[in-house]
Amino acid sequence: MAVYIADSPPIVSAAPPSVPRTYAWIVFALTFGLLLSDYMSRQVLNAVFPILKAEWSLSDTQLGSLSSIVALLVGLLTFPLSVVADRWGRVRSVILMAGLWSLATLACALAASYNQMFIARFFVGVGEAAYGSVGIALILSIFPAHMRSTLASAFMAGGPVGSVIGMALGGIVATHFGWRWSFGAMAAFGLVLVILYAFIVRESRISSEAENAARSGKAPALQRPKLRTIFSGLFSSRAVIAAYIGSGLQLFIMAAMLAWLPSFLNRYYGLPTDKAGVAAAAFILIGAIGMTVCGVITDRVSRSVPSRKWTVAIAYALISASLLLIGFMLPPGTAQLVLIALGMALVAGTTGPAGAMVANLTHPSIHATAFATLTLANNLLGLAPGPFVTGILADRIGLMGAMQVVPLIALGAAAAFVIGKRYYAADLQRMRAMQI
Repeated sequence: MAVYIADSPPIVSAAPPSVPRTYAWIVFALTFGLLLSDYMSRQVLNAVFPILKAEWSLSDTQLGSLSSIVALLVGLLTFPLSVVADRWGRVRSVILMAGLWSLATLACALAASYNQMFIARFFVGVGEAAYGSVGIALILSIFPAHMRSTLASAFMAGGPVGSVIGMALGGIVATHFGWRWSFGAMAAFGLVLVILYAFIVRESRISSEAENAARSGKAPALQRPKLRTIFSGLFSSRAVIAAYIGSGLQLFIMAAMLAWLPSFLNRYYGLPTDKAGVAAAAFILIGAIGMTVCGVITDRVSRSVPSRKWTVAIAYALISASLLLIGFMLPPGTAQLVLIALGMALVAGTTGPAGAMVANLTHPSIHATAFATLTLANNLLGLAPGPFVTGILADRIGLMGAMQVVPLIALGAAAAFVIGKRYYAADLQRMRAMQI
């Protein structure tokens, strides 16, 4: 049931930021650097899958669980930790989170067994859980409103870029110095940034004048919507729920590719760990570029008819699934690699349309929480189960067989987008009517 939320006070102050522009860009650079560290620490594991499998005699299911546990924790803890960070202080939260995932990554380097590695990866996930939502909220709060789209796109691009660096650099370091040094290098990078962040970024310097006045007692504390109102707004329409589900299911495929492409190239193309990591990173980079290009195409195609975003999302899901399915059915060779690359260029193309749908179908006062909910769906439906389920399938039908099954998940994503498109116009009209 829809709930009237137009009169809900905004989550953040509407006052313009008073942060000096140079200082704001320094904060952006450090926050972006930590996002790189986040994904480098998360994805370096995939580059050393072949080594760990041989050294510890691990099954593909166990390998997949080491990757999936991080995404699972991110999915489960993103929402509650984001709420805590808003109240406890975003800067302090960033420092604590980044310090935790960096130390946990260092613990991965010292792990002597699968169980120890699993525990270390568990805490990597705890540390990384809310960083994406807290980091972007912090960045958007210190720049003018007219720059938000550009800053959000630039910041979130750090995810795939960090994944590429983590996989490529991790494979190279592992080949020359051993897999433990791969984790150690990622941990060192993160800890250096944490120290710089702690010395340079101050909560008092990035808060708005209204927030500083409230904190000092010179003005009443900024009110926030009640939790009941927030939850009602997040799930107030069938279309927005369909957007959450469709986005999450489609990212199941992307997560599986992220985790298993290095092993795929190692097993079926005979590439050593370093070259397999670099080659897989190239495919992920194609996916990152494709994500951006697909977003631009979506905006152009749907400029006059916003509902076309649903149609475009359906097309991205079905075309990417077809390309990947055909590609993995071909024998190893140039044709297979070309089709995989084309599929990777489209597989995450639904990210932009899904984000736009969520923004259109939720009240502006809860947009930050709405995107945290989208992140939760992405992780619980896609990023967490993707590597693990693929590993289970690989143990039973081989990795090639598993990679042939994974693209079929896009059928579920496309079905969700079809349902969302059916109810979109009515849900959007009802939401706008409630805000009058």
